[in-house]
Amino acid sequence: MKPRTPKSDTEKIRDFQRKLYLKAKQEKEFRFYVLYDKIREPRFLREAYRRVKANHGSPGIDGKTFEAIEKEGVEKLLEDIKEELEKRTYQPSPVMRVYIEKANGKLRPLGIPTIKDRIVQMYARW
Repeated sequence: MKPRTPKSDTEKIRDFQRKLYLKAKQEKEFRFYVLYDKIREPRFLREAYRRVKANHGSPGIDGKTFEAIEKEGVEKLLEDIKEELEKRTYQPSPVMRVYIEKANGKLRPLGIPTIKDRIVQMYARW
């Protein structure tokens, strides 16, 4: 028998989402309370960071790049986010406004949040 390889954060989160989905489908009257307690586990923030980084987005108004964040320590950033969310002191930063040209020559406004705020937004999607 082959030894089981440990599940990745992505697989664990997918399992968690699948369980929630099945519970909701099987018991239509069931209400989920206090899901926030369940998603406070570090794997959810790590996965949110991984997904945000995979999008290769630009830095927001704070100018912090993924390289700068990794140099300072990703785990420190994620721990700080977790603490701010738990203490309810998290405040999103202003969004950087840029304009991109459309095919017809007009400009379209685009808001770029900071990487930290994108992590929190991705985290909240669970």
